[in-house]
Amino acid sequence: MQRNRMWELVAEQRLLLAGLLEGLDEEQWNADSLCPGWRVRDVAAHAIAPATTGLGTVLREMIRTRGDFNSMVFFDGRRRGDAPVEQIAADYRRFATSQRRAPGAVGATPLMDIMVHARDISIALDADYPPMPVAGAQAGAELLWRLPFPFYARRKLAGYRLQASDASWSAGEGALVEGPMEALLLLLTGRNAWQGRLDGPGAERLRLES
Repeated sequence: MQRNRMWELVAEQRLLLAGLLEGLDEEQWNADSLCPGWRVRDVAAHAIAPATTGLGTVLREMIRTRGDFNSMVFFDGRRRGDAPVEQIAADYRRFATSQRRAPGAVGATPLMDIMVHARDISIALDADYPPMPVAGAQAGAELLWRLPFPFYARRKLAGYRLQASDASWSAGEGALVEGPMEALLLLLTGRNAWQGRLDGPGAERLRLES
């Protein structure tokens, strides 16, 4: 996917999420997201953080957590999530077109990140939400299959063949897992919420193992 098109989609996805967040009540903001230990407000604040955060902040957090990436992300998300929810929601419109990347975020990472975290929120709240753009989900899947960190998708899904039903994309070898590109993207990030949308012998095996 071309760089300019990716950033156009990032802006679109941020504005979509802004619309959802602006309609949430206090209970929904404080509800659990799909991410264990993360409230909706934490995920929302985390997902817009790359547009508002410099390298210095990241380095300070890494020092504070002694280089533990997962701890750094978690505690930073909780800290940001304690901000007023009006500010969190407003940041999505204020920084919709920002092209700042989180340190180390390569390729389609910004697009993958906002699409996946929007589902961490919308699925957890059982909220109506538009589907991911297929081309964007495919770009995210291609990235995650290629990069080992932080999801280790290729290693964790060894022995499976992933096949998109709505795009010319496949990866891996083994038991077939077939479904829409957006459901495969969530699978690649370790999320099981859309496993029911996947078909094939491999999908059945994954459901038994999860």
